[in-house]
Amino acid sequence: MPTAKRSPLSWPNLETAERVLTRVSKAPPGRRPRSASAAEAKAAITPRGRGRPPRTATAKSAERERGVQNLGLGERVLALATGKTRQELYAACPGDRPNHVGIAVQRHIRAGRIQERDGKLYATSTATEQARATA
Repeated sequence: MPTAKRSPLSWPNLETAERVLTRVSKAPPGRRPRSASAAEAKAAITPRGRGRPPRTATAKSAERERGVQNLGLGERVLALATGKTRQELYAACPGDRPNHVGIAVQRHIRAGRIQERDGKLYATSTATEQARATA
């Protein structure tokens, strides 16, 4: 009895593929696919749900007026390294977390911009000159 060769696109394979595609491509129950214009209209109406609210212009201008606080933490740490201990540096940067101040100090030590002598931190002369040139 001759055996019929089965092609890859035989009837049972097509039916199976069709069933799988209908299961996978179905939208979840209760949700209908919507047109692009309806999605845009809903996005325009909906307020921002997540994340931090946008900052107002007055908050930005007040931040600019603070002067020294305008500098980044690394630059402030470098400017404050004038024979102070780490604890004194932490106290001198009240708005910053102590671990962030410590990370900035350690980064400056590794780069050679700050030296630690007798438990006190001193900015090297080239580091202070560069800080003044950028300010």
